Amino acid sequence: MDSGGAGHKLREKAYDRFTHHLLARDIRPGQFISQRQLVELTGLSLGAIRELVPRLESEGLIKTVPQRGMQVAHVDLSLVRDAFQFRLFMESAAVAIFTTEASDATLAQLRHEHESILADQRGGVTADLVARAQTVDWSLHWTIIASLGNAIIADAYRVNSIKVRLIRQEQTLLSGALVTPVMQEHMAIIEAMETRDPRRAVAAMEAHINSARNRALGLR
Repeated sequence: MDSGGAGHKLREKAYDRFTHHLLARDIRPGQFISQRQLVELTGLSLGAIRELVPRLESEGLIKTVPQRGMQVAHVDLSLVRDAFQFRLFMESAAVAIFTTEASDATLAQLRHEHESILADQRGGVTADLVARAQTVDWSLHWTIIASLGNAIIADAYRVNSIKVRLIRQEQTLLSGALVTPVMQEHMAIIEAMETRDPRRAVAAMEAHINSARNRALGLR
């Protein structure tokens, strides 16, 4: 029996369940939580939770506060600044490469997904449309990052994405009022990529990320 493989799967299950509950708001940003509470929440063993904690600490999803215990990442100005600065560095470089290497079919698919959202919103912005738009939003960014084929970058981006989603839940989760402007910002990125001009694509991506950051900071 491959005990090492089983142990890895258990650690991944513990991590997936923690992040699921975190993003589902069962665990709140800034909340103090014990290992016993994590056992109850995830349904996994205390041993699995004890192995999970160092990973969560290293990723900045929890921190140990002396004499108080473990605290879930708190959404504050520092987190907003750091998370969006990370996005600017990563996605600016990634979109420059993607612009020159992505297939015409990939760009056409991205355009189709966004045009579909924009067309459907004319009939009214429903909860289902907001959910679809959110998926399209995340998919565009992940497609660009994943195209690099770099597991280290992808893993770091995934962790940062969890933090960005926490920020959005607190302040800027895609809403009915944001569907059109966000999709239009994405269309500007897609149109720039279609020109195969990396500089235009980088400028459009940076404008979009800065816009999202400003919303998170309450500047617009």
